Amino acid sequence: MLQEASGPINFTTFLNMFGEKLTGTDAEETILNAFKMLDPEGKGSINKDYIKRLLMSQADKMTTEEVDQMLQFAKIDAAGNLDYKALSYVLTHGEEKEE
Repeated sequence: MLQEASGPINFTTFLNMFGEKLTGTDAEETILNAFKMLDPEGKGSINKDYIKRLLMSQADKMTTEEVDQMLQFAKIDAAGNLDYKALSYVLTHGEEKEE
């Protein structure tokens, strides 16, 4: 996905590219790499409220209902952090991986 950008990527560009990719045709790795851009420390998680705020305020704004629908499939810990690797799997495979 990063190679598709014509230059430096700002957040609006990221969201546009991410939104275009969520049509079910992208590989899990592509979606995972998009989430990693929002996780510079490489923790493997993003604060749920942060991602919700971004998705509802940038580029092709999502509604509260759309974001909540997406987040219902996310693993969110007690601190409110979303496991984006698990969510990327669900978005591309449609079900949670057996542990």
